[in-house]
Amino acid sequence: MDKLTAFFKASWVEITQHVTWPPFSELQSNTTLVLVGSLIFAFVVGAMDFVFDNALNLFYQTF
Repeated sequence: MDKLTAFFKASWVEITQHVTWPPFSELQSNTTLVLVGSLIFAFVVGAMDFVFDNALNLFYQTF
């Protein structure tokens, strides 16, 4: 149990005193960038799925 307590104390010291956190404005801009990129990627994948689905359905209906 002492090892577990020491681990959590050392982790807390590491997070609160040794880690350099980015400013809030940088976090906001990076979060926005990731969100926009994810939405664009999802739209592209969804569009490709729609096109391939319709193309394959058209192909299969001809036979």
